[in-house]
Amino acid sequence: MKKTTLDLMFLNAVFVLGLILSNLFGGKLIGLRDMIVPGAVLTYPLTFLSTDVIGEVWGKKEADGCVKMGFIAQILFLALGHLSLMIPAQPQCEELQECLTVVLNQGVRMTLASMVAFAVSQPLDVYIFHRLKDKCHGKHRWLRNNGSTMISQLFDTVIFITIAFYGVVDEIVLMVSAQYMVKLALALLDTPFFYLFTRRKVDWNIQKRTG
Repeated sequence: MKKTTLDLMFLNAVFVLGLILSNLFGGKLIGLRDMIVPGAVLTYPLTFLSTDVIGEVWGKKEADGCVKMGFIAQILFLALGHLSLMIPAQPQCEELQECLTVVLNQGVRMTLASMVAFAVSQPLDVYIFHRLKDKCHGKHRWLRNNGSTMISQLFDTVIFITIAFYGVVDEIVLMVSAQYMVKLALALLDTPFFYLFTRRKVDWNIQKRTG
């Protein structure tokens, strides 16, 4: 991936897309074999991949900026969504209005769980990524990509599941374990994409040193 403004905007857009989709589907429980996990488990990993690529190519400042942008985007999404629901719908759209209300009003508890988990896990991911990058002197990209994601995802999973589903779902510990296992698998699967999206920067640095 080239170090251009357009590519940076694209990754920020992917980050916000994954974040908003996770908020929409966070309250939907899905079954993966014998495991029950929130639907957001399939979309939220996009956010960690995006900030890892941004941090690798553009640096920690831009990755932190992406996280802050995501936090603001969540607040605006909820605020503008509720504002739209306050406007009376035409009679033929009342059923759609009810569906949108159910989707957006998944409850203050669900929203709080998402915001708290995000506020802890995303800055932690950026911090660990760059600490590992400094410790390894820029080598072992797989380690900082997977290490930062796996640790921050653990915090995210425990915080979100505990706040959102404690007292609502039986065997909450199993739910945390199941979601984290899926996240670990997805974190490993995104490693080739991380290498693909950061490859050109490394090639450019090699050319710069040898040119």
